[in-house]
Amino acid sequence: MEYKVLDKGFLRLVDILGDDYSAVKAARVSYGKGIKTPDKDKKLIFYLMEHKHETPFEHIVFTFHVKTPIFVARQWFRHRIGSFNEASLRYTELKDEFYIPNHIRKNVKEDKQKAVKVEDEDLKNMALELINKAIEDSYRAYKELLKIGVAREMARIVLPMSSYTQFYWTVNARSLMNFLNLRADSHAQFEIQQYAIKIAEIFKEKCPWTFEAFLKFNYRGDILKGVEL
Repeated sequence: MEYKVLDKGFLRLVDILGDDYSAVKAARVSYGKGIKTPDKDKKLIFYLMEHKHETPFEHIVFTFHVKTPIFVARQWFRHRIGSFNEASLRYTELKDEFYIPNHIRKNVKEDKQKAVKVEDEDLKNMALELINKAIEDSYRAYKELLKIGVAREMARIVLPMSSYTQFYWTVNARSLMNFLNLRADSHAQFEIQQYAIKIAEIFKEKCPWTFEAFLKFNYRGDILKGVEL
């Protein structure tokens, strides 16, 4: 399962351990029971979510392969309950792949976290031209450093935050829900919101009961209830 995100990024589901029934079985083991009927099992998941008994959801584990700009990855890595393995520019040469936005945003004075799209076409074109030139100059310097024999681990210091990186992310459903609370929200940066929406789509498909209960009882964001997944 793969989704295209942004201009050159992607989100892939590499592996999954468990499903809705994994949380059910983990919860019922405490009193020596297991799976019952679909109706009772779904009600249990809703009960667990409503009453904040979230440990059973740690027994559902996802592994994703993510390609994203470095500035998005740095926000992502702040979610520390999970495992990350990132591509290393000490050992590989960066491809000519950079995130080029299709719009420009500006901050608003009333809210430091809020940014709105610029409607002024002249300002938009000027900003995009500056972004493109900075990226081209940085990548040209990077290639020249490699050409004259500078080690990859040093040549990379000239690369911009818009450079694409790739990593594996293994995370349990409880931590994934925390990620969605923070990143599938209008206060999060637009670019990471786009990945969060795709993660929610995968979560909904693979664990529909857990996802439904999450939206009803635990979701604190404001995006997922307004988009069609």
